[in-house]
Amino acid sequence: MTEWIYAYLSQVVFPSIFDGLYFAAPIALPLIFGVLFLNIWLDYVRAETIRKTKNVLLEIKLPKEQMKSPLAMELALNALHQSGPGASTWYDVYWKGGIKPWFSLELVSIGGDIHFFIWTRVSNRSYVESQIYAQYPNVEILEVEDYTNFIKHDKENLTVWGCEMTLVKNDAYPIKTYVDYGLDKNPKEEEKIDPMTPMIEFLGALDPGEQVWYQIVVQFHKNRNKKPSSIWEYFFPKETDWKKDAQKVIDEILKRDPKTKTSTEKVEDKPQITIISDGEKEVAKAIERSIAKNGFDVGIRALYFAEEGRFNGMNIGGMIGSWKQYGSNDLNGFKPTRGLIPFNYPWQDFRNIRKNRVKVALFDAYRRRSFFHAPYKRENFVLNTEELATIYHFPGSVAQTPTFKRIEAKKVQAPSNIPI
Repeated sequence: MTEWIYAYLSQVVFPSIFDGLYFAAPIALPLIFGVLFLNIWLDYVRAETIRKTKNVLLEIKLPKEQMKSPLAMELALNALHQSGPGASTWYDVYWKGGIKPWFSLELVSIGGDIHFFIWTRVSNRSYVESQIYAQYPNVEILEVEDYTNFIKHDKENLTVWGCEMTLVKNDAYPIKTYVDYGLDKNPKEEEKIDPMTPMIEFLGALDPGEQVWYQIVVQFHKNRNKKPSSIWEYFFPKETDWKKDAQKVIDEILKRDPKTKTSTEKVEDKPQITIISDGEKEVAKAIERSIAKNGFDVGIRALYFAEEGRFNGMNIGGMIGSWKQYGSNDLNGFKPTRGLIPFNYPWQDFRNIRKNRVKVALFDAYRRRSFFHAPYKRENFVLNTEELATIYHFPGSVAQTPTFKRIEAKKVQAPSNIPI
């Protein structure tokens, strides 16, 4: 039997495979190498565009009296969404390396001192400032030096822990937003329940020598490539739309036909009334409300730094746990993903080589604000403007953290027509 199998493989199977490869190679190989070259070329021209683009870091200083709800930030984000999809022609995309503009919304604690930052292109600075001032006229916006420049990666004297965040479920399911907390109804300041308060309290409780950085990288959402389910789709990816995917989820929850919007369950060729629970109805309603708003592609990072002798492992739990209030069992939430994977045995990571490499990569990706393009292209997800405003807005006096410094009053220039 063994001889028969050997003969069959050598005389039938292998020759057939080699013949197929021989005849397919003239067509398949140029196609494969052509796609690979195109991807490498796109990464190159986009890298050149990114290298030449000038960026600026803006710090937003908040007044003591800040009464606006997160709706104000949602309106500002809606305006930023209008910054558009970037390159619009094949020439801009494939030759000039045109890319969609992206922004980074950052919340940072340096030894307990809390700072709000927005990182953007210099060319978009005036537009960003005007939209923030339009909603928050009493804030003060300053150009500052990048705080990431003040940290030097020193594996001997600096402990670093970090991760990237993703959604627990499909991004068709929304997270718990400020609307769910009743902030859209403008309650009295003392009655507000702001989901950002636990995060602010955690950041304000850090000791000198400790830092926590939160980074939310966002760009205009259009369409995205599906995960490849075959070799063909790896080279020729199919696009998918967030809103259409969400509609499919709604149809599945309500057990209805996507075209007729009637029940998919039938008895004797007649539609049957499907029993939908109140919880399922609420989930479908929440998804419908979510996709009615503009969406952003989003990537989130969190980093914790501690000087020698200052490391507190409890702060890692606090850094991740401060995202829990946005979660819901029926809807969505956040969880840590790519980051510092623990190595339990010495042979898994000889002399911490792998761990140090991951630390350097996380820090460099954060510093570059890189998420959508090489060298740190990551899988992102979609949040709408309401969800994004929930996780990044300027809290009112409900956040009473002592180390959260606010300005007494906005500084303005004197009128130009004052006589000298």
